[in-house]
Amino acid sequence: MHHHRCGNAPGAVSPGDQAVIDAFRSMLAALRTPEPWTQGTTHAIAVRVGTAVERARLRPGDSDGPDVIAIALEHPDGPHTPYGAAYRHLGWLRCDTAAILGIWSPAYAPLTHAASGLDLPATIGMDPAHYAVHVQAHTTGPACTLLRLGPYTQTGHAYRDAERLTALLDARQLTAAPGARLTVATAPFRADRHHQYTDPAGADVGALLAVTLTRAPASTGAG
Repeated sequence: MHHHRCGNAPGAVSPGDQAVIDAFRSMLAALRTPEPWTQGTTHAIAVRVGTAVERARLRPGDSDGPDVIAIALEHPDGPHTPYGAAYRHLGWLRCDTAAILGIWSPAYAPLTHAASGLDLPATIGMDPAHYAVHVQAHTTGPACTLLRLGPYTQTGHAYRDAERLTALLDARQLTAAPGARLTVATAPFRADRHHQYTDPAGADVGALLAVTLTRAPASTGAG
């Protein structure tokens, strides 16, 4: 009488187990040799967030030098997944390019918070990617910030307004207090000092500067 063994033969791997093994091997291979990311790439990228790896997309054309770029974290299943609200709520973030692992691969999905059933950490370690334009008066002492414009959600908009204000100053259409030199520069937006900023949306920034200068004290101090 012959007895038939149920299940797989000794040493055989079930199809389900094989799928898990294959996924693990793919993840290790992706971690060992990630597809390189370079500035200007439009593909989704893999970003380290603590001990996890998350999917992210870039804000096209929006970088702050070679070391910082604006990103939005995404659910590993893509930006439109119904379960991605926690990711979308974060908005655009300033990401150190050193945290970018490479081009996103589905093999990284098991390393995300979502795949582990975990919430995103309360502190991502990235500041909001908002920008500002500062107009400062320089005398013999520390510079005085006369006007803070922001927040800008695109560096291009901030640069455009900074260039316009600089052109006005260069054309001597606006003047500072006697002996003061005015400069215009872009800077990160400080959310903790939001009350010090003037929202530039829909505003004539040249007119805002003109009004600011009429109110500026003759003697400037640090600010």
